[in-house]
Amino acid sequence: MNRPENAWSEPLRIFETRLHADPSRVVLRPFHLGWQAKNAPGGRALQLVRDIAALDEARAELEYRRVLADFRERHWQTERIFADRFEEVASNLDLDREAFSETRKRLVGSYFCHEYTFAAAALMNPSIVPAPDQSGLQDECVRFIMSLRAVGEGHISSIAFREGIAECDGDFRLWPQASFATSVELDEEEQFDADCCVSVHRHPESSLSNTVIFPITEQQRGGLEDLRLVRFDHGDGDYEWVGTYTAYSGSSIRSELLRTRDFKSFDLEPIQGIAGRNKGMALFPERVDGRFAMVGRQDGKNLFLLRSDRLNVWDDEGVLLMEPRYPWEFIQIGNCGSPIPIDEGWLLFTHGVGAMRKYSLGCALLDRDDPGKVIARTPEPVLTAENADRSGYVPNVIYTCGALKVGERLLIPYGISDSTVGFATCGIDALLSLME
Repeated sequence: MNRPENAWSEPLRIFETRLHADPSRVVLRPFHLGWQAKNAPGGRALQLVRDIAALDEARAELEYRRVLADFRERHWQTERIFADRFEEVASNLDLDREAFSETRKRLVGSYFCHEYTFAAAALMNPSIVPAPDQSGLQDECVRFIMSLRAVGEGHISSIAFREGIAECDGDFRLWPQASFATSVELDEEEQFDADCCVSVHRHPESSLSNTVIFPITEQQRGGLEDLRLVRFDHGDGDYEWVGTYTAYSGSSIRSELLRTRDFKSFDLEPIQGIAGRNKGMALFPERVDGRFAMVGRQDGKNLFLLRSDRLNVWDDEGVLLMEPRYPWEFIQIGNCGSPIPIDEGWLLFTHGVGAMRKYSLGCALLDRDDPGKVIARTPEPVLTAENADRSGYVPNVIYTCGALKVGERLLIPYGISDSTVGFATCGIDALLSLME
C-alpha cells in the first residue's frame, strides 16, 4: 500500500513511491545485420549463417549450451524465441531448413538476437487510464493501466506498462513485474518498416506489466515518445483505449495513434492531416458536438482546440484555446494529458515552461458544452520540481501525460526531470479552489 507523505499539505499530496530506470530489466530483441545484400557474396547475414553451418555438430551443441547457460534464465521462453528468430532469418535468406538440426537452428537464432535494456536510462512521462476489466472491485476502487516512456540504449524511447488498483481515499497499489520483459510482435512480418498502420500483439502468456512496445516503422525508429492514453467512449458502452504519441525518426516528428480494446492487440497508426506534424496532442474522451476533439500545441507556444470528423485525420488548424499568462509559463504551455470530465466542466492539466526552462504542472477548467471557453486556470503551479526532484537527465522538469479520476480525487503519476516517475493525489474540489 502506498500512502502520501504528511510533509505536503492539501490540495496536493506526494507519495514516497518512485519508479526508477532499471538496467537489470532486459528484453530479447531481433538483431539485424541488414537484408539488402542478402544474396551478395560476403553479405554479413548470409556469411554469419554459413560460419555457424560450418561448425561440426559437437561444437554447435557446445556453443548452444554456452548460450543457454548465459541467457536462458534471463528471459521468458528463450528457446522458443531463438527458434522463431531462425524461421525469420531462414525466410529472409532463403535458407534450406532441412540442412539445420534443431540445435543449430536455435543457435543461428541466438546470433540474430540481442539483449536490450529498454529502461536503462530513464522511466518517465506516464499516463493512466481505467483498465478494461473492472470486475470484483469495491468502494469506488479503479483498476488502472499506466503507460510509461522507457528510455534505453541509444536514447531510444519505447512504451512500457504497469497495472495497479487506485482507491478513492488516494491510496494505490502497483502489481508486481518480472525481471524480464517481452516485446510485442507484428501480426504480419511484412509490416516491418511500413509507413502505414501496423498491428502488433503481446504474447497471450505474457502480462501487460511485462510487455514493451518498441519502434517498428522508419518514422518511429528514433522512439515512441509521451503516450497520452484515454478511454474513449463511442457510446452505448462501447469503449476504445486510444493514445496519441510522438513518432520520432531521428530527424523528424509525427503524431500517431495507438488504439486497442483489450491491451492484448494494438494498432499503431499515423495521424493524417496538417495537425499531425506537431507533438503533444491529447484526445477528449468522447465526441464534443458530434465530432472528435483534441487539445494540442500547434505553434510551439500556445494551446489550441482541434476538431475532426475522423479519428485518424486532423486537417483542422484549430482555434486558440490558451496562451501563456503567468511567469511560470511565459515560454510555452502545453497539455499534460486528455481532459477529464467532472461536474464543473473539463479538467485539463497543463505544463508551463518558465525561467531557466523549468517545467511546472498547472491546471485549467474548460466549459463542458463549449470546451473552447476557459472558465478558470491556476495562477501558480500545482506541482514544480524542488530539492532532489530538480536533478535528472533533463533537470527542473515536472511532466505528466494524464491523471486518473477516482471518486472525488485524482491520482496523478508524473515524470521527474526526465528520469523518474512519482505519484501525487489531490481532491478535485481542492484543486478547483486554486483556480481563478
